[in-house]
Amino acid sequence: MEEVLSSSGSLQSVFEALASAPRRRILAYLAHTSLTAGEIASRFDMSKPSISQHLGVLENAGLIAKKRQGQFIHYSIVPNNLANTLNGFMQDVCPVARPIKRESREIADAKTGPTKGSE
Repeated sequence: MEEVLSSSGSLQSVFEALASAPRRRILAYLAHTSLTAGEIASRFDMSKPSISQHLGVLENAGLIAKKRQGQFIHYSIVPNNLANTLNGFMQDVCPVARPIKRESREIADAKTGPTKGSE
C-alpha cells in the first residue's frame, strides 16, 4: 500500500506531511499551478526557512516535486498520487482550503489564460 500512496515517500512520511496545517495549505496553493518558494512564502506569516522546511517534508513524502526554471525553483503537486488525490478531495470540502484552491486556479489562469471548466 505504501507504493500506492507515494512513489518516493513512505506511508509514515505521507501522514507526517499531511498532519501539518501549513503543509496542507501549501498543497492547496499548488493544486492548480506551480509556484516558487518565494511565491508560497508570500502567502504565509512565517519565515522563508520555515517554508523551505515544509517544502522539504512534502518533497520527501513524494507529494510535491521541484523543477529549476532559470534562477528559480518551481514546486508543483506530484500528479497521479493517491495521497494527493485524497487530499485534493478533502480540500474541496474543507472551508479553509476551498478558497486557497480557488486562488490557486486564479493564479494558474493568470499564468496561462482561463482553462475550460475553471469557472
